[in-house]
Amino acid sequence: MKRVSVMNTAFRDGFQSVFGARVATADFLPAVEAARDAGFTHFEAGGGARYQALYLYCGEDAFDMMDAFRTAAGPDANLQTLARGVNVVGLDSQSSDMIDLHAKLFKKHGITTIRNFDALNDVRNLSYSGRCIAEAGLQHEVVVALMALPPGAEGTYRAPDGTEVQAHSPEFYTAILRQILDDGVPFHSVCYKDASGTATPAVVYEAIKQARALLGPDVHLRVHTHETAGISVATYRAALEAGADGIDLAMAPCSGGTSQVDVLTMWHALRGSEFDLGLDYRKVLEAENVFKECMKDYFIPPEATAVEPLIPISPMPGGALTANTQMMRDNGMLDRYPEVLAAMSEVVKRGGFGTSVTPVSQFYFQQAFNNVIFGPWKRIADGYGKMVLGYFGRTPVPADPEIVALAAEQLGLEPTTENPRDIDDRDPKKGAAPAKAKLAAAGLTATDENVFIASALGDKGIAFLKGDRPIGIRKNEPPKPVAKPAATNAWSVTVSGRSYAVELDGGVAIIDGVRYEFAVAEGAAPGAAKAAPVGPRTEVAAEMPGKILRLEVKPGDAVTAGQTLLVMEALKMEIAVSSPAAGKVVEIPAEPGAQVGSGDVLVVLS
Repeated sequence: MKRVSVMNTAFRDGFQSVFGARVATADFLPAVEAARDAGFTHFEAGGGARYQALYLYCGEDAFDMMDAFRTAAGPDANLQTLARGVNVVGLDSQSSDMIDLHAKLFKKHGITTIRNFDALNDVRNLSYSGRCIAEAGLQHEVVVALMALPPGAEGTYRAPDGTEVQAHSPEFYTAILRQILDDGVPFHSVCYKDASGTATPAVVYEAIKQARALLGPDVHLRVHTHETAGISVATYRAALEAGADGIDLAMAPCSGGTSQVDVLTMWHALRGSEFDLGLDYRKVLEAENVFKECMKDYFIPPEATAVEPLIPISPMPGGALTANTQMMRDNGMLDRYPEVLAAMSEVVKRGGFGTSVTPVSQFYFQQAFNNVIFGPWKRIADGYGKMVLGYFGRTPVPADPEIVALAAEQLGLEPTTENPRDIDDRDPKKGAAPAKAKLAAAGLTATDENVFIASALGDKGIAFLKGDRPIGIRKNEPPKPVAKPAATNAWSVTVSGRSYAVELDGGVAIIDGVRYEFAVAEGAAPGAAKAAPVGPRTEVAAEMPGKILRLEVKPGDAVTAGQTLLVMEALKMEIAVSSPAAGKVVEIPAEPGAQVGSGDVLVVLS
C-alpha cells in the first residue's frame, strides 16, 4: 500500500474558489482545529488571493491571520502558502527587495513552505524568488504550471537551448522542469499545478512519468488540480499511477466544483487500490461537519458547486471563476458571464498560451470582458496588453502580431524581452523606498510588515493601515433597502391644466428634465424672474457598472476631448473615463467610493 501525501486546501484555495477569498479568520479557526484533530498535518494557509483579500474585503491583517492559523494548526503542522513568482502576493509584480522581504516575513509569521509558480512558466520569474524562499529558511515548492489549450489551438515552444516542442504538451512541461534544474534554483519539492482543471489525465500521466524519470525517486512530486472541468479524480489517479507522491484535496463545503475534489470523494475513488490517504473517513466527516457549521452563514454562489462544461474550451481557474462571477453579480452583469467566458477562448489563443492562473487568468478574463462590452479588441486591458508585450516575462509562444501591435498602440509601450525583475527594480514607484515615503506621509511607522503591505497593495494598503477597513464579506443576510430621501427642492407644478416636474438646483431650474438658468433681482416683483435654457449639455455616462476610484476634474474645469475625467474600478481593472469632447465641467454627480450602474451619469459637460 502506497501512502499518498495530502495537503488540505480548504482554508486557502477552497476559500478563494468558493468565496472569492473573503472569509473572516475567527469564523473558520474552529474548522482548522477540527481538521488537525482529524489527522491533517499539511495545510494551505494563505498567500495568493487570501493575502490581499484580507486587507481589501475582510478588514484584517494577513500576518495576524497566519499567526492565528499556526496556533490553531499546532507547532508541527506544515503550513504552506502560495506565491506568484515576481508578483509574490502583490497586486502587481514586485522589486527584488520586496520579493526577499516577502519570504522573510512569511517565515516570521509561522509559514513552513511556499509554493512558487509563474503563469508564463518563465523560469527567470522563479529563480530569484525561489532563492529568497530557501535562504529565508523555508521549504521551496517550485511549480510547473499546467493547462489544456482550447480546441484548435496549437503552437511551438522554443526552449532556451533551441529545443522545440508543442506548448502545453508533456514534453513542454519537461522542458520547463529541465530549465528549473539547469538554473540551480534550490527547491524541496516540485508541484505540477493545474488551476483550471483542464489538463487531461493522459497528458498529466505522461508529464508526471517524465518528471519522475528526470527527478529520480527521492524528490517529492505532487499534483494540484480543480474539479471545474469534472475530471479531477481521473487526473489525480493518473498522476499517482505515474509516480506522484502527493495531491491537494479540500473539505466540504469548500470542495468540488471550482475547488479541489473532496477528501472523502478521493478516499472513495482509491478504495481497493494500492493507494491510501492515511486518513480515517469518520474523523474527516466530523471535521467537515464542523467546517459546514462555521460556514453556514456564508453565501455560496451556485456556480461554485458545479462542473462547468465550457471550461475545457475557455480555461478559467476555479479561484478566478467565482471571484469574477461575484463581481459581475455585485454589478448586475451576471447575465453577460456566458458571453465573457465564451470569448476567453480567442483571448487565450491570441495571447501567447500563458497558463490560465493568476495573474494571467485575470488578464484573460478582463480582455474577454472588454471584447464583449466594448467590441472585439477595441480596448486592450492593461494587464493583457503588458503580457503580450513581454512585461511579465516570455509567453510560451509569441502572441498574435496584430494583438501585439494593438497593445503597443493603446498602451504606448514597446515590446520587450527584458527580465521583468530588472524592469521592476528600476521603477521608482516600487520597492521599500517609495513604500516608506508613503508611510511617512501618512504618519505611519515603517515596520517591515507595513512596508510590505504598502508595497504589495499600494494606496489601498496605506488606506488599510490608516484604519479604512471596508468589509466585503458576502453572507446570507437580506440586503437592507436604502431609502432615498425625498428631495425638498422638487415639486409638481400645474399650469393651465398641464403638470410639470420642477426641481431647483442652485441657480438652475430643472423643468421636465430641461435645465434653465434663472436670476431674480433684489426687490423684483413676483414673476419677474427670467430663465433661459443652459445650452447644449453632454452627459458622460458609465459604460459598465463599477466603483468610482478618483476624480481627475472638478466643476468649472475646462476639459479637452480625450482628457480623463475620472477613474472607475470594475473587475479588478482601473478604467479611465474620458471626455468625449471639449467643454466645461458643469456637474459631477459621481463621488469617489460610489457604486454606479451602466448608464449612470458620471459627469455633465457644457
